[in-house]
Amino acid sequence: MELYLTGIILKPKGLKGEVKVEPITDFPESFLSRKEYYAGVSVDSVERLKVQKAVLGGGFAWLFFEGVDSMEKAERLSGWKLFIEESQLLPQPQDRAYLHEIIGMKVLDRTRSVVGVITNVLDMPAHEVYEVLVGEKKILLPAIEQFVEEFNLREQYIVVPRFDEFL
Repeated sequence: MELYLTGIILKPKGLKGEVKVEPITDFPESFLSRKEYYAGVSVDSVERLKVQKAVLGGGFAWLFFEGVDSMEKAERLSGWKLFIEESQLLPQPQDRAYLHEIIGMKVLDRTRSVVGVITNVLDMPAHEVYEVLVGEKKILLPAIEQFVEEFNLREQYIVVPRFDEFL
């Protein structure tokens, strides 16, 4: 089963077990309807947590989980990550993609020759940046229309006509 990060538990709030969660999603409103998460320090050591109550506010989700009814129990969850299964991912709008869909995409130059593979997507202040493995070397490629002429999610490639400028 493949799991996807959707939030990080930051700290407890109050004495009754409520936790503050940083949403790691384009759809924070999904915290209001989701009833269960896989949670743990890493994706390799998770347990299921059932949601009793969820509220959004100030850019965060505030959650109560079954069996977490004190500040001490909530403190033990600090730093845990919340994961969901692929079947629970919400569809992205037409011009968006999930990170796991982008990583591994081929990078093609102006002649449509494969010149590299996207290994990561970095969130920078101005825009996202693709980390591209070219042979043994990694380069950074701005993920903007000025450089990326075509983005084909279905066939798993992007076309970068001016790719040689980044070498």
